[in-house]
Amino acid sequence: MAIRVPGVFAAKQILRRSAMTSNKKASDVPKGFFAVYVGESELKRFVVPLSFLNQPLFQDLLSMAEEEFGFNHPMGGLTIPCHEDMFIDITSRLDRS
Repeated sequence: MAIRVPGVFAAKQILRRSAMTSNKKASDVPKGFFAVYVGESELKRFVVPLSFLNQPLFQDLLSMAEEEFGFNHPMGGLTIPCHEDMFIDITSRLDRS
């Protein structure tokens, strides 16, 4: 039996995760959004609203990533080395506020 977490489905819709491929370009990101690569070993690409950058919870996530891993972004986009589930949980909280 699966346990449903409210907001996760909505977060997944907002994030509009796409499969990460090498031919992704900045033009694939709609205006008002930015690409984020999330994961520790296998990176997945998420497209999130720019408004998340103003949210204290998202800023905390970015600060933690910077403190622990620095900001080296070989993918050309912002890389956050955390579990995908954690990222979805945080962004679903942002969507509710």
